[in-house]
Amino acid sequence: MISFLKISMFYLLIPAIIITSTYNNYINKIKQPTTINCKVIGIKDGDTFEVLFNNKKLVVRLAHIDCPERKQPFYQNAKQYASSLCFGKNVTLVHNNNFDRNKRLIAEVYIGTLNINKNLVKSGLAWHFKKYSTNTEYAIIEMEAKRNKIGIWSENNPIAPWEWRKAKKKNY
Repeated sequence: MISFLKISMFYLLIPAIIITSTYNNYINKIKQPTTINCKVIGIKDGDTFEVLFNNKKLVVRLAHIDCPERKQPFYQNAKQYASSLCFGKNVTLVHNNNFDRNKRLIAEVYIGTLNINKNLVKSGLAWHFKKYSTNTEYAIIEMEAKRNKIGIWSENNPIAPWEWRKAKKKNY
């Protein structure tokens, strides 16, 4: 009887160990960001770039942030600023292999050690997109820009892009 119990426990534990090991490997892969080196070939707006990676075009949505929409104050400023920093340059994308509903890769963009996403928030040209990001660094950077009334924060009542889109949708 005891040997039967030992054998049964052994056969029950093996699948549990395998499943746990497989799950842990999967989680570790997800947690580890991936980097891509590529060239910026287009700036669609302040928070959406087009890059060339392995001779293929890839659209990238900047993680953690949301820049003003077309016809919104500071839209052109954000787009121009992003363009002046990145257009035609080699950048590093740091991502977790997540894509949005428009099939854009969600990533942080770096030129050397300069984080473009954070720089847009710091310059008052983007909001921290709290709906999709819990990153406290972005929240702190946004509070600092707001306190100093930089860019969008120089406006009396800046309208967040997600509110702008929502209002625009209601009117159509």
